[in-house]
Amino acid sequence: MALYARQSTLDELGLRSPDLDKPWSGEEFMAALDAAISSGNYEYTIDMGMAWTGEWYPYAFSPLLQSFGGDIVDRSTYQTAEGVLNGDAALAFGEWWKKLFTDGYAPGTSQDPADRDTGFIGGKYAFAWNGNWAAVLTMDEGVDDLVFLPAPDFGKGPTIGAASWQFGISAGSEHPEGAAAFIEFALQDKYLAAFSDGIGLIPSTPSAAAMTKNYAKGGKLAVFFDLSESQALLRPVSLGYVVQAKVFEKTLADIANGADVADTLDAAVDEINTDIERNKGYGHK
Repeated sequence: MALYARQSTLDELGLRSPDLDKPWSGEEFMAALDAAISSGNYEYTIDMGMAWTGEWYPYAFSPLLQSFGGDIVDRSTYQTAEGVLNGDAALAFGEWWKKLFTDGYAPGTSQDPADRDTGFIGGKYAFAWNGNWAAVLTMDEGVDDLVFLPAPDFGKGPTIGAASWQFGISAGSEHPEGAAAFIEFALQDKYLAAFSDGIGLIPSTPSAAAMTKNYAKGGKLAVFFDLSESQALLRPVSLGYVVQAKVFEKTLADIANGADVADTLDAAVDEINTDIERNKGYGHK
């Protein structure tokens, strides 16, 4: 994940170029959005990707909550969301999140999917919150001075999502040796590199990255390795995450649409905690 921008936009608005050593603070980030509004050159200041649904919400947006100091679930026990999804930090995040949409900084849940794909490219949005998978298309569409900025720090450190879909072998597999052999075969660097070159995704090993055009040292997208190393945080590692992710998605969509922040977060905590109790803690001790 990165904050997409044009260097010309940063220059035009007189903004400091943030880096991993000194990302924008939350105040600097909002000042950048205000500067974009004041310029009158953009339909919206930032595209958060609200046209996308599902796993995008926890992957892209829970790191922003975490940067405020909250989380989807208490990771010390995985037994409750109380205090982390509805505590003071989460409330501050929720009010900030709501402001993005009610004050017109970003398009909301009714965003046209086509605008998500091309709005930043076409100049409708000054910034976009997006992943490495969209970077090649953005460059190919002629955004020459594209820069990938680190996530802003809202007080508890800058954070982005980590990890993607994984291979696994079922305990009930009739051919575990064959499945393992396929995974071992598919994970050769030459295939990881070909996969990356074909669709633009970040390779999963540095040695594969060295074989690619965009992610090799000095490549246009090599910055994503630095972003991942410095800022990435896994989503909650729990079987309960499947439910928690859906609750989180609905919660953020409701707040973006104007729902009361405290009531909505409390309701999300109740739903997550009820699910954890019904499933006897999902095996966490």
